[in-house]
Amino acid sequence: MESIECTRDCPNTSKINEDLVKDDFTPSKLGTKEYWDDAYQRELQTFKDIGDVGEIWFGEESMDRVLRWMEKEEIPEDAAILDIGTGNGVLLVELAKSGYTNLTGIDYSAASVKLARSVLQTEDFSNVEVKVVVSVWLIGSPQRSSVPWPIRIRGLSLVEVDFLSCSGELSDFDVCIDKGTFDAISLNPENTEEGKACYIQSLRGALKEEGLFVITSCNWTKEQLLQMFSQGFDFVKELPTPRFQFGGKTGNSVTAIIFKRLH
Repeated sequence: MESIECTRDCPNTSKINEDLVKDDFTPSKLGTKEYWDDAYQRELQTFKDIGDVGEIWFGEESMDRVLRWMEKEEIPEDAAILDIGTGNGVLLVELAKSGYTNLTGIDYSAASVKLARSVLQTEDFSNVEVKVVVSVWLIGSPQRSSVPWPIRIRGLSLVEVDFLSCSGELSDFDVCIDKGTFDAISLNPENTEEGKACYIQSLRGALKEEGLFVITSCNWTKEQLLQMFSQGFDFVKELPTPRFQFGGKTGNSVTAIIFKRLH
């Protein structure tokens, strides 16, 4: 794989077409680590109390949509798959239930990793090697979790890396899946453009050549995603998503796009 240069400064931020994406929406607490730490800590406690895994980001249909596409494209069961922003780990569970055996999940919230670990422990994956990797992408302010690393339980190994550092620790994936994480980075009140540029470069480093990237977004349109991922990626297809009508116009509640990493 070619070497990808990236630092915390991410000097290639200007490559994103600012005329297309600038000021499309305002920063939000949804883009902060503190928000997700609190949210997943609450969901972790709820899971311990009543066994509820918590919110499935964009709903179960968003997972089913990706799984249907993977089945149709005959993605091999041993394909290396990265879930970027694994949250409660439910997508990893569904991938494992579908027969996929080379799974990695990353999230920058230690509470998310604890929740994902708890959810995965309730399923019988003794013959499946699943790795959950916590990623700290808070630009300019790295924070290490209090979770001891690495952890190995029932076939699950947990280690800690920084996805946006382009360190090479995450590489050679056949498929990368993002269901809301790029949205959250886009809402970060600090260094938003830098974060998006670093994400795109890190994604290129994580994927094999001609590896596939599946992104589901509620903030970005198809045209905006095509522009932002125009360098180093090729558009493959758009997956059908729910449509709505308002004020005489028709739109999509979410956008789901497949990209292929170029040489």
